[in-house]
Amino acid sequence: MANETILYIEDEKNIVELVKYNLEQEGFRVLIATKGNAGLELALKSKPALVLLDLMLPEMSGLEICKTLKLNEKTRLTPIIMLTAKGTESDKVIGLELGADDYMTKPFSPRELVARIKAVLRRSQEKLPEEILRSGTIELDITKHELRLKGKPVEVTAKEFELLGILICSKGRVLTREVLLSKVWGYENSVNIETRTVDMHIGQLRKKIGKEAERIVTVKSVGYRFDGE
Repeated sequence: MANETILYIEDEKNIVELVKYNLEQEGFRVLIATKGNAGLELALKSKPALVLLDLMLPEMSGLEICKTLKLNEKTRLTPIIMLTAKGTESDKVIGLELGADDYMTKPFSPRELVARIKAVLRRSQEKLPEEILRSGTIELDITKHELRLKGKPVEVTAKEFELLGILICSKGRVLTREVLLSKVWGYENSVNIETRTVDMHIGQLRKKIGKEAERIVTVKSVGYRFDGE
């Protein structure tokens, strides 16, 4: 994982220097952009292993950059961690809906940020075990990274796709939020804000799969299970 390139798009100089120092201490190569347009251009040109993306940027917002990268065939699988000073759930939901892999709210611990980056990178390098997963009208094409319902493609984010795959593979077993964080995000010893990440992804996924959403069952105070056939 060392020597991989991290692109950090952020306009606050003090935070940039702190994050850059901590990442370089871990062996990462760090590219910096302080404006939105320049950050997007650098992301497309340098093809980083991961993008750290502030939401509030001059010229072009972080949400616009996230959307553009996830719609581009060359960068759609590039992991993105959003950094935001905003505490509202709506900003986080929008970012996750656009395809961001995770978020952190400022101020944050550089040590925690490094841990999250490593976890996201680790998960991005792992694959689901089968080429195609089927259950009911749901079909997950792992090779094409495509979800189909009754043969018709449904647009989902990379994390929503992986989350559904893990649930289907569980074959009716209940998976706690902590287990899902470990399997899908690679996180251990989760905190409350992280477990809400699971809930938000589940909520967005349910909206996209129509009647099949009934098969994603919430087990109160525990987690989720997928009712197969």
